[in-house]
Amino acid sequence: MRNLLIYLAIKYQGDYFKIKKAIKNNEKITDRIVLQKAITILDKEYPQQLLDLEYPPFVLFYKGDITLLNNELIAVVGSRNYSEYGKRCTIDIVEKLSRGYVIVSGLAKGIDSIAHIHAEKTIAVLGNGLNYYYPFENRSLYQKLQENQLVISEYPLNVKPRKYHFPFRNRIIAALCKSIIVTEASYKSGTMTTVNEGLTLNRDIYAIPYSYDESMNCGTNILIQQGANILTLENINDLFDKL
Repeated sequence: MRNLLIYLAIKYQGDYFKIKKAIKNNEKITDRIVLQKAITILDKEYPQQLLDLEYPPFVLFYKGDITLLNNELIAVVGSRNYSEYGKRCTIDIVEKLSRGYVIVSGLAKGIDSIAHIHAEKTIAVLGNGLNYYYPFENRSLYQKLQENQLVISEYPLNVKPRKYHFPFRNRIIAALCKSIIVTEASYKSGTMTTVNEGLTLNRDIYAIPYSYDESMNCGTNILIQQGANILTLENINDLFDKL
């Protein structure tokens, strides 16, 4: 059955709803497809917290150290077009949290990439296949994480990124982690979809405050206004109390 799930995921390019329909229709393996390294919803390695999702991925393709999923996970996400303040905060937070957490992010340019670079241990969740470098400028970072950390995706190896993949991908980031930290965000961004997924799943949301006269990427202030936990130098150690 697990091979059937991998087969269907490859055949339907990771499309959750097509895979679900094929399972419902009792579709069988009819073509020869080379199976790819993956864990399925049937495997003991499958992260149980993903079962909190309305649409838990049937298959997660991966490269790297799959045992990283067994650690305490925390998401650090933010804007692609970051400020020096956002970068500085992200680096400080990630370096502190790496003492107790594996950092999870989306390997996008900007804050996500900064989080992966400065984490001691990290998991990247992609919105495309693992053989497809997106954004291409992150190619060397992709390769480093695939060799020494962990990169996962519900999309088979050569699936190109599609715009609608990324909001759907964000549900996995949110579900994997007990808490989500937003270090920088615009009012309307993919980061906010991760936050919304986290709220649906009752995950803790933390946000970095921005100054009164800040006009760019200060969506974190809105999150705080709406009830997110404010994260500062003084209270970051509170996260270790949750371990």
